[in-house]
Amino acid sequence: MDWIKRLQNSIDHIENHLLEDLSIEEVAETAFVSSFHYQRIFSLLTGITIGEYIRKRRLARAGQEIAGSDDKVIDIALKHGYDSPESFSKAFARFHGISPAAARSPGSSLKSFSPLVLKITIEGGLTMDYRIENKQEFKVLVMSRMFTAESSSAEIPKFWNEFFGKGCDRVACGRFGICCPPEKGSRQFKYSIGNYLNETSVDPSDLPSGFEILDIPAGTWAVFPCVGPMPDSIQNLWKRIYSEWLPTSGYEIVAGFDVEMYTRGDVDSADYKSEIWLPVKKK
Repeated sequence: MDWIKRLQNSIDHIENHLLEDLSIEEVAETAFVSSFHYQRIFSLLTGITIGEYIRKRRLARAGQEIAGSDDKVIDIALKHGYDSPESFSKAFARFHGISPAAARSPGSSLKSFSPLVLKITIEGGLTMDYRIENKQEFKVLVMSRMFTAESSSAEIPKFWNEFFGKGCDRVACGRFGICCPPEKGSRQFKYSIGNYLNETSVDPSDLPSGFEILDIPAGTWAVFPCVGPMPDSIQNLWKRIYSEWLPTSGYEIVAGFDVEMYTRGDVDSADYKSEIWLPVKKK
């Protein structure tokens, strides 16, 4: 329950400061979690990114103000975080389906977008397999690329296709997909594909072009087995971890490397096996 309360506190913070210059880091701090994990959790639980949510809440409020006041459009645009009437009008029309000027016509139709309220819903006694492991430090040979939370769901699969398409798996098979902890204040994070260094034939002093070595520190991990076709099965497991396991587990996530471990086989098969490794600590 504490976990859900912390997320709700962050949503309430957004609402109370909606017209201010909100940063993801500031919002994440109200939930006592890193900005990277907060963005992932928010998207998994709500189906939209935190940036989309803030934009839609602002545009919904802007629509109410335009329809219910005589304030200048430029003043309302600036108030809701837009630098010019043009950028505001485009965003307003995409959301409401009409221009700000048309919104002031009698009988015009606007869209609403209510603040989120998180609730726990009991849907049945579903089991979730997991184990807690203390892992020693290990090294991974990887190819990496930078992503944003908004672009990652569409761009990371393209990165995987490129990795295999270029034959990079012959250097380091794609055993791991790793989300690296972002630097404080950064809106990007590094995502890496690769394998244990000691399972490759690469000399660490002479790395192939485009590859690097990640040092994954020793720590405690919650390991969740996953069975089913990619990517739906592992995406569904991420959602269950955050919505079902984390609120009642007695553990909390810590800043670190989030790991997806893949096996050889048909990724479209109903019995394809993979795992999620999540760095955690006891509450």
